[in-house]
Amino acid sequence: MEQIIPSEMYRVRRQFPTDDAIQDIDSAIGAEFTKVASLFKPGERIGLAVGSRGIRNIQQIVKQVITHLQSAGVSVSIIPAMGSHAGATGEGQAEMLASYGITEDALGVPILSSMDVKVLGTTDAGVPVHIDANAWSMDGIVMLNRIKPHTDFHGSIESGLMKQIAVGLGKRHGAETIHRRGVTGLSVHMPAIARFVLGTGKIRCGLAIVENMRDETSILRFVLPQDFEHVECELLQLAKQKIPAVPFRDLDVLLIQEMGKNISGTGIDPNVTGRYFLDRGNSPDNAYGIKRLVCLDLTEESHHNGLGVGFADVISRRLFDKIDLSISYVNIITTGFLERGFLPIIQETDKDALHTALFACGRVMTASSARVMMIKNTLCMHEMLVSQALLSEVAQDPTMEIVGKEPLVWNDGALSVVWNE
Repeated sequence: MEQIIPSEMYRVRRQFPTDDAIQDIDSAIGAEFTKVASLFKPGERIGLAVGSRGIRNIQQIVKQVITHLQSAGVSVSIIPAMGSHAGATGEGQAEMLASYGITEDALGVPILSSMDVKVLGTTDAGVPVHIDANAWSMDGIVMLNRIKPHTDFHGSIESGLMKQIAVGLGKRHGAETIHRRGVTGLSVHMPAIARFVLGTGKIRCGLAIVENMRDETSILRFVLPQDFEHVECELLQLAKQKIPAVPFRDLDVLLIQEMGKNISGTGIDPNVTGRYFLDRGNSPDNAYGIKRLVCLDLTEESHHNGLGVGFADVISRRLFDKIDLSISYVNIITTGFLERGFLPIIQETDKDALHTALFACGRVMTASSARVMMIKNTLCMHEMLVSQALLSEVAQDPTMEIVGKEPLVWNDGALSVVWNE
């Protein structure tokens, strides 16, 4: 085999601002709750909507919200709000929450996980509005979600509280209603459905979360129903400034150690890589000029959902063997973006996967000229391994620092890398 794989890489640390991280999450939630405490009356039954995203500190945040709701005299139940995720079953969605430490034993409140929905009516455009039946049976609902750029479209409202209402609480029916209408479903009908539900008065408030470039909690804000839209617009702009995109252009290979639903709704966040693949061949894409993308593993928290594997050009056999196509296809088909479920080239070992990607870059290279960047996943962008060919660009970027050189270690073809948190 021609040696085009670098034998050693350089570990690089990126300096992201960290002064925006909340140091005392419990106190921050307590201070915020005072803004909405008067909305609750003793004896009420309140549903707390919790989604499937891998939000940092999610168990702690949920626990604190429950504590403050209970201090207002209400009984709390957790309602999974994750559309068609986890195989679109009640059991699967409860298991996904459990993987984040959100269980009845840990939090002391029931988790009401079902795919049953109620149709509330239709929007002005005639689109049906679905909502989780358990949530609708409550006296009120509290939303809880992270605000961030969406992986499928860009607009004034993307991924956050309003999408959680329309898609998350809409369960599989709501998700299909929106996604079958393509990007218009997300950009136009999703906010309209959320407005409809907000208009019923059932949503009491929402806790909006924003994370910084190091995936740390940086904003926690309780939002009143009448303020959902304009506050979410404001926070989305802040969240976009906190996306740690790939810092290089014209990479030969971006090597990603793991993908997963706890990392991004699409497993690999296209807002980080610049690869969207919404409409292959008919839309601008691959914004950072990444010729080949390789992914090696699927996180346990994905529960075998391989949505987003289609972003990669080459994957390892290990990753492929962890994908359950029946679970994945429920989510992929519901979104309507079938390309994100297309299977890449599968190679038996990590080493073969990287070699195949380098060989198929469309240019003749050597180990010293190969432009390779490796990351743990698209949430952990503060540390990377880069090849020698990228060192001059690292030196010109004041936010990056070379901290060492190390060989690439292969154990029976599997790449062994230790990452610092």
